[in-house]
Amino acid sequence: MKKYDFDEIVPRKGTNCLKHDALETFFKSKDLLPLWVADMDFKTPDFIVEAIKKRAEHEIFGYTFRPDSYFEAIINWMKRRHNWEIKKEWISFSPGVVAGLTFAVESFSKPGDGVIVQPPVYFPFFDSVKGTKRKMIENPLKIENERYTFDLEDLKSKIDKNTKLLLLCNPQNPGGMVWTREELVALTDICLENNIMIISDEIHSDLIFGDHKHIPLASISEEVAQNCMISMAPSKTFNVAGLTSSMVIIPNKTKLARYDRTIGVGHLGMGNIFGSIALEAAYTHGDEWLEQLLDYLWANFQLVNDFMKARLPRVKVMNLEATYLVWMDFTDYGMKNDDLMKFLLENAGVALNDGGRFGTGGDGWLRINIGCQRSVLQEALNKLEKAFG
Repeated sequence: MKKYDFDEIVPRKGTNCLKHDALETFFKSKDLLPLWVADMDFKTPDFIVEAIKKRAEHEIFGYTFRPDSYFEAIINWMKRRHNWEIKKEWISFSPGVVAGLTFAVESFSKPGDGVIVQPPVYFPFFDSVKGTKRKMIENPLKIENERYTFDLEDLKSKIDKNTKLLLLCNPQNPGGMVWTREELVALTDICLENNIMIISDEIHSDLIFGDHKHIPLASISEEVAQNCMISMAPSKTFNVAGLTSSMVIIPNKTKLARYDRTIGVGHLGMGNIFGSIALEAAYTHGDEWLEQLLDYLWANFQLVNDFMKARLPRVKVMNLEATYLVWMDFTDYGMKNDDLMKFLLENAGVALNDGGRFGTGGDGWLRINIGCQRSVLQEALNKLEKAFG
């Protein structure tokens, strides 16, 4: 068994890397420790790099199609990792998970229709709704037992005859929740009763900790499977976001045809050679690498959680069930959102995600990306203590 070294520092500056090279664009300063945008600072696994190199040796990169082995890799991964049996004919393509969400909104609703979002949530959800001229219906999450859960009574009160879709973040970003079967059943029951289709972003579904189990939405029941679309990718799991290759899974034949028409208009269904190569390699050879990654990330989370309890007890850290993104409550400092970010950047010199961008309930919170070397994470925590302690 190969042992992977997640402590190795891999310089990323000068590679047109958004996380490191675009700091001045987003934060007006280059001199920051970047723990913000959701990619990892670990090397992409060797089996993916080797597969890409092997294909690159051919030196012709013309039009290609995705072979049966590509679909088999997806099908087998879903069975091994999530105990979910899917079929080749359910699988379609998207250049990215957010793109897939937007294509779904375009495919399954019309301008003016209501689309439910559940903030605080991954902020591109808002763009997928507003940018397509749909009506955004907010159903904010509520905190119970130190984790988010659905506010189902609020949801029921906001549904009307023009409400067509619900965008679900499963697992939840930024809160790091793995929705339980009971939570998902309660949510899907309401949607089924009101003929609301669910678009489920499951990009973080492989990054699950402890005894928690990711439940693909379509696996709940046949009725739910016929009323949803699932968007997934290897990009977060294997650090290949720059290869822009995701898949959508739609068990309903009619809905799949509607989605395929939408991406077909823009000739977006082909994807790119290296994205397909990477996906197949990841889902074929990635199990052991992923297990080692999860162990490393969990130790990183424990470092953050223990550090805050001991050194910055005014900061409340939400327990991490999934993702490598940790949601931290700084509201006890009493700063408005803009003031908090200004103080963070000027005094700590650490670039984190502004909680306010995640919508209702996010003000006064910060999101930290722990997908980095432990030495870097420790440096960031020390900087936070110096500023906020």
